[in-house]
Amino acid sequence: MKDKKRAMGRGLGAILSAESKAAINSATDEGAEKFVGNIVEISIDDIYPNATQPRTYFDEKALNDLAQSIKNLGVIQPITLRKDGEKFEIISGERRYRASKIAGLDTIPAYIRLVNDQELLEMALVENIQREDLDPIEIALTYQRLLEEIGMTQENLSHRVGKERSTITNSIRLLRLNPDVQNAIRSGEISAGHGRAIISLENAEMQDLLFKKITTEGLNVRQAELAANQLKNPESKKKTAKPAISNFHKKIQKTLSDALETKVEIKTASNGKKGKIILDFKNEEELENILSHIK
Repeated sequence: MKDKKRAMGRGLGAILSAESKAAINSATDEGAEKFVGNIVEISIDDIYPNATQPRTYFDEKALNDLAQSIKNLGVIQPITLRKDGEKFEIISGERRYRASKIAGLDTIPAYIRLVNDQELLEMALVENIQREDLDPIEIALTYQRLLEEIGMTQENLSHRVGKERSTITNSIRLLRLNPDVQNAIRSGEISAGHGRAIISLENAEMQDLLFKKITTEGLNVRQAELAANQLKNPESKKKTAKPAISNFHKKIQKTLSDALETKVEIKTASNGKKGKIILDFKNEEELENILSHIK
């Protein structure tokens, strides 16, 4: 199995040098390609929140829960920053930034936006999505960036990358999975197909239940889908159970079984008025024996 705590991204992958922090601010600056489309590690101390952030309240318990998840799994989805001289302003991901500080992280993975980088970023992301070594979560993150940061519609994106809209939609839905499940997909412990079966359940507790069932019992994708359906429709199991037969039919069943010297099963309709008799035989000899009793 691959390393469960797999590092995000394969870009620069290191803290920026002082020279890069000071010199590269625009997409036209030399070395800008190191940032655009890549994930880089940024020092927490160099990041500041956006003063115009509409969200002003952050639930303390939820932040502490996220901080614990980050301690265990790392930051699954990088934040997005705007380069401002030697500092970085948060565009999106302030909750992850705050939780990372609580978790005691020194750096955080981030996407960097530079001045005038729109066209360059689009080319980098479209090129990135064609790579064969991306895992399903990285693909979903790239689709999301093309939609949110570039402002593409799903239809435009579908044409641009040569994928069906449903494929893109299903991919992005994986980002709604909890960090443990996303990390299991990234590490190869489960597949994207398993992830889609899990996300089909709206209830978080059911999702967790199915995830544990998949990993402990080694379910394949088809089995995971069936398990998801059973969790969504618990009554379906009861409906498929054999209907109980009356004591009257049980008595006839036993009488016939004794007389014909074979297993006999009586199946009745729901109203109990119609039905059929099933006789078991293993070979021609047993069939002849049943016929002789009937004759």
